[in-house]
Amino acid sequence: MGASFADNDLDDDDFAETHDINVTPFIDVMLVLLIIFMVAAPLSTVDLPIDLPTSTSTPQKKPDKPTYVTIKPDLSVAIGETFVKRVDLVSALDATQDMARDKYIFLRADRAVPYGELMEVLEFLNKGGYSKVKLVTLEGVPGAAPPPQGTPAAPPKP
Repeated sequence: MGASFADNDLDDDDFAETHDINVTPFIDVMLVLLIIFMVAAPLSTVDLPIDLPTSTSTPQKKPDKPTYVTIKPDLSVAIGETFVKRVDLVSALDATQDMARDKYIFLRADRAVPYGELMEVLEFLNKGGYSKVKLVTLEGVPGAAPPPQGTPAAPPKP
């Protein structure tokens, strides 16, 4: 008494194609992109290599989109990672998106930059109407000896 295949109660719907969208690959791609952007976001900060001096002052909160002006050891000046001439510094800042004269400018200067050169850049900024300037240093330990030249002690702070 064998049952034949025709005797089974199989519906034709069991073998029909389903037309639902499979979102699993989409979610996988989105998670990979999220991880890539999470890793790449910290790398989008200013990355001009300079040897910042250290300070033991209390670190302050950094704004969401800071504007960095950097003075390199060869005395070249950059806004973010774009090099500009000193005489064009104010006009380049004016052309920067989301820049206003009441916003803080974070000035990064290599420890090899002479004090007079630093003051000259500060004068250009002040004459151009940018009077809110913060100096960027590395966090230092109170009472500790300064690090040797060329080795960073800690991440920069505004």
